Amino acid sequence: MKNESTTIDVHGESSSAMKGKAPLIGLATSAGSGGYKRGLTIFDFLLRLAAIIASAVAAATMFTSDETLPFFTQFLQFEAGYDDLPTFQFFVIAMSMVAGYLVLSLPFSVVTIVRPLATAPRLLLLVLDTAVLVLNSAAASSAAAISYLAHSGNQNTNWLPICQQFGDFCQKTSGAVVSSFISVVFFTILIVLSGVALKRH
Repeated sequence: MKNESTTIDVHGESSSAMKGKAPLIGLATSAGSGGYKRGLTIFDFLLRLAAIIASAVAAATMFTSDETLPFFTQFLQFEAGYDDLPTFQFFVIAMSMVAGYLVLSLPFSVVTIVRPLATAPRLLLLVLDTAVLVLNSAAASSAAAISYLAHSGNQNTNWLPICQQFGDFCQKTSGAVVSSFISVVFFTILIVLSGVALKRH
């Protein structure tokens, strides 16, 4: 008997055909990554708008926190204002700088939306956001300490609480402090988003 061999022809794809398909896979991956990064950059832009509002409200509220107690004569008046305390003055200046920086950072955020795969503007925003976050945190923390003293006083140093007399002043300063901490939260999220975007590049 003769041994009969069966041959099965396997039609393999030519190397040229496989080379033609490889770039398509790369393009699909790049397009998916670009769409993901574009979503992050749009969210970044919206967060910056929200942070502008929070920091500007904090600065404006503290700046307009003056209150004068009514008395029978104009010669006996007690007034409380942000400019009476250096800490509150620093708060107004710092939060104004934070709001100004956020406004100036909007064009760079738009660039990251147009070019979501670009790393240079994202890295620049990450560095600057971190620096401004430190300033924002310092202003919010120092103002929170003074606001606490205004509400509770300190018996050990005979510092009396002034919020019993200057209710409107303390209400505005407390609102400004809360708004500044909201801005801190927005900055923290912005920094995390920038880190995630750079990591997935």
